[in-house]
Amino acid sequence: MDVIKTGKYIAGKRKEAGLTQKQLAEKLSMSDKSVSKWERGVSQS
Repeated sequence: MDVIKTGKYIAGKRKEAGLTQKQLAEKLSMSDKSVSKWERGVSQS
């Protein structure tokens, strides 16, 4: 799995939905730092 492509996909869908990283994180019950790491391809968990 290409983590960079996955991160760009997540960021694109989040932006399409008009959400900030913090808003998405709240909906997923996690930290905005985790969302940021996903989008940058730093972490998959």
